[in-house]
Amino acid sequence: MNKPWIQHYDSGVPETVSLPDMPLFQFLTDACQTFPDHPATQFFGKTTTYKELASKVNQFANALLKLNVKKGDKVAIMLPNIPQCVIAFYGVLKIGAVAVMTNPLYVERELLVQMNDANAETIVTLDIFYPKIEAVFEKTHLKHIIATSVGEALPFVLSLFYPIKAKKEGTFIKLPQKTYLYDMKLLMKSESESAPNVNVASSDLALLQYTGGTTGVPKGVMLTHQNLIANTLQCRAWVPDLQKGKEVFLAVIPFFHVFGMSVCMNLAVSLGATMVLLPRFATRDVLKAIQKTKTTIFTGVQAMYVAINNFPTVKEYDLSSIRACLSGAGPLHVEVQKKFEALTGGKLVEGYGLSEASPVTHANLIHGKRKEGSIGLPLPNTDARIVDLETGEKELPVGEVGELIVSGPQVMQGYWQKPAESQSVLRNGYLHTGDMARQDEEGFFFIVDRKKDMIKSCGENVYPREVEEVLYRHPKVLDAVVVGLPDRFSGEKIKAYLVLKEGESATVEEILDFCKKDLSRFKVPKEVEFRSSIPKTIIGKVLRRVLIEEEMGK
Repeated sequence: MNKPWIQHYDSGVPETVSLPDMPLFQFLTDACQTFPDHPATQFFGKTTTYKELASKVNQFANALLKLNVKKGDKVAIMLPNIPQCVIAFYGVLKIGAVAVMTNPLYVERELLVQMNDANAETIVTLDIFYPKIEAVFEKTHLKHIIATSVGEALPFVLSLFYPIKAKKEGTFIKLPQKTYLYDMKLLMKSESESAPNVNVASSDLALLQYTGGTTGVPKGVMLTHQNLIANTLQCRAWVPDLQKGKEVFLAVIPFFHVFGMSVCMNLAVSLGATMVLLPRFATRDVLKAIQKTKTTIFTGVQAMYVAINNFPTVKEYDLSSIRACLSGAGPLHVEVQKKFEALTGGKLVEGYGLSEASPVTHANLIHGKRKEGSIGLPLPNTDARIVDLETGEKELPVGEVGELIVSGPQVMQGYWQKPAESQSVLRNGYLHTGDMARQDEEGFFFIVDRKKDMIKSCGENVYPREVEEVLYRHPKVLDAVVVGLPDRFSGEKIKAYLVLKEGESATVEEILDFCKKDLSRFKVPKEVEFRSSIPKTIIGKVLRRVLIEEEMGK
């Protein structure tokens, strides 16, 4: 098998990494044994050691067992990056259950679709999200809602003021008395700190990660413990100077994204590193956290690095502790990379992946050769090829554009309960990514075009079809199309083009307010244009490219 990229690996990066036969949570068990008193998480000044984290994970796992949650059951985790998210994730895995990571920004419609597709019977969430879960509860298979509060994770003094702050901001929720509603802290309080006696194999399903995949229809990507272990160790090998027990990870990219989960949470735990948790990206908070905690590793998306680069007082902060940063979920522009590296003195590189591969398959070298516009080289244990679009089987010569296909131990088992879709993307041992790319003679890969219609906005996947379906439900809309336009800050901004029904009139605000009822904030168009017609082919297929070219020519 020809892998020209191997010779360009940084010194210390192996061609392959050995994969232990163990469950994913063994990383936490090992870290607890090796670094029991080392900080595992830091949350606005409150530190949890690895010993304390491991104990809380066991308590939560035992609490789930008492609720009759069994091996193989689906448990949704709808939490931002707070300590309870880490506890819930590893606790679910410890009893052999399957984590269903759920975006807290989901509106009721999106939540209902995911809960029913996954057949989730338990959900762990924040108290402030309870009302929208309660609104769909009876339409799902849910039996248990386990709620927690941000205040419970804060240092003592801050926790006292949190309810006052929440009331002032209108986010305070007094939870009702329901037989199916549990307080996470109380649920864990009397449980044993010993590990539950459940046999969990590396081949067992660990995660259902929902994605639009290559077709735009939400699907649950089935990832095993072995898939996630493989990607964790592949990423760890890519940065050979990572030091166990000494790294500090800034964890602001959401753990409910597989990118954040693998490259931030699992990687950090495998190293016995400290995770500095931030529930949302606010530039000033991030800069303060980097300076105060002496962050060494920062995983993010381009929009985050742009925000830091352009923050008015960024030079007042000491960012010199940063050594390595990985940017994913979309292209990293060279000027953004250079400016960030000049500010910090660390290395910022672009990686590439997809949920179906746990997610990372390629990354640029931390210390070695770089090529502008490249997604880098395949990781250890990974093969990648460019094949023709017609058959998907003929490997194309160097320099020719075709579909990128990848194989490796990080590639998913398939889509949950969707065998036809699984077979269409998993063929002959390779995952067909749907991305158009080319490879040069040295094994560097370049994405030419993302999945045909998908929009990458602030690191989120937005599929035009879903947004268009909402727009079509507006009583005044006759025709609608959505495209992604280049945007320096967010990667791509969403623009909607609408044709109204004859005799109707509408305002941009009216359309946006309508969208906000059924779409998460990141899916709502940033611009709306009313037109008399939308360009289409003779058979009625929308010509999105024409609209984009019109915008580029303005």
